[in-house]
Amino acid sequence: MNILFASSEVAPFIKTGGLADVAGSLPQALARMGHDVRVILPLYERIGQDWRDQMTYLQNYNVHLSWRTPYCGLFELKKDGVTYYFVDNEYYFKRWDVYGHFDDAERYAFFSRAVIETPGHVGFWPDVIHCNDWQTALVPIYLLDERNRVPELMGAKSVFTIHNIEYQGRYGRDLLVDLFGLPGSYFHEGMLAYYGDINLMKGAIYAADYVTTVSPTYASELRYDFYAHGLAGVVANNAHKIRGILNGIDVERYDPWHDQRLPKLYSAKQLKGKKECKTALQEMVGLEQDPDAPLIGCVSRLVGHKGFDLVVDAIHDIMATGAQMVVLGTGEWRYEEAFRQAAWQYPGRFSAQIMYSDAFSNAIYSGADLFLMPSVAEPCGLSQMIAMRYGTLPVVRETGGLRDSVQPWNEFTGEGTGFTFANIDKGDMMWVLTQAVNLYRSDPKAWKKLQQNAMTADFSWDHSAGEYAEVYGWVTGK
Repeated sequence: MNILFASSEVAPFIKTGGLADVAGSLPQALARMGHDVRVILPLYERIGQDWRDQMTYLQNYNVHLSWRTPYCGLFELKKDGVTYYFVDNEYYFKRWDVYGHFDDAERYAFFSRAVIETPGHVGFWPDVIHCNDWQTALVPIYLLDERNRVPELMGAKSVFTIHNIEYQGRYGRDLLVDLFGLPGSYFHEGMLAYYGDINLMKGAIYAADYVTTVSPTYASELRYDFYAHGLAGVVANNAHKIRGILNGIDVERYDPWHDQRLPKLYSAKQLKGKKECKTALQEMVGLEQDPDAPLIGCVSRLVGHKGFDLVVDAIHDIMATGAQMVVLGTGEWRYEEAFRQAAWQYPGRFSAQIMYSDAFSNAIYSGADLFLMPSVAEPCGLSQMIAMRYGTLPVVRETGGLRDSVQPWNEFTGEGTGFTFANIDKGDMMWVLTQAVNLYRSDPKAWKKLQQNAMTADFSWDHSAGEYAEVYGWVTGK
């Protein structure tokens, strides 16, 4: 099957969040299954020269964006069985920040038109165009008409994945014709109209042949206003074509037995090296060198929906358990300041690393004992899966992909891969966290069994890729 995968970011070329990890790993898994997979993404300024040196210039053409005809250059790079197309336009993409510009609507409308028009220029006949989040939400909409005009798109079907419904691409209706180049007939309740504005994600949900989300629980949660951010009714109207498929991770990259970034390699069968990783982490972030103190790690954007109100309220309670804690990330000032204050109050026991660093995050995944992720909402989450691969047991709230990926510890059977709580409540979180800390101290044998369970859980992309292939088969009839 021929698959064109469109994403605004793709690891390892450019990454700001979990979307890049999915767009980097899923196409490779599909390619290993024998599919012809092409990935298309913008050529951002932040894509390094080492990648640019591996690209081949293909051609350039002019994109048709309403009355505009901006330049579009195409570069190609082949890697791990996947062909990558990089869309070049320096006016739109020669900017250091990937998102957050005043003209993001125009930038990604241009990119969406490039996705639609590129197959005709490179002679690729996609069976499926797989789009991701609001930045490519216009693609299924454009395809409604263009599949009747462009021979290469004649049989193409669209699949749209909601990674985070909070970000929808909402703009004024005046952009419909002048910028997006769509007729006024597209402005209605069964397409783009949303309280007098345009909502690109809403339009994609209606226009796409099939819609997926990044976990089964998240697909169920989107039926409720609390999680759907105003689109619960849209999800309900399209429930017949919506399915949740749990994301995977790159299990070869996140493998403590082969990860050369670690001070000491270890595995589920040989866990001794994890102690050295813990010591190295304590030294790196300025914590006391205490092997017996349970070490809690947090790697996240410091924003409200990640549950940090609970963490800030519970800092003194967490410290009262005798545990150590390290937080890595940036975000809202109130959380950053609260964690800086905690580091001042509890020197050697609390570390606030207000930044993002791959080296620090990797050290936390491998060196911590527990990984705290109390999200209010979490479509899928990858951090808990990565932590489990390194034998760091997650403490999570039962929402979205956290519920689907973490099996709660059963003290009677010894089953489980972590610790979970249901309510958005500090007391519930502390009850479970205290339970985890006590288990670490009192029953090393049970703790080791949990670590082994977590490290051997299958979070590879192979199963998920099979589910996506099944969806592609449904929509294409192949």
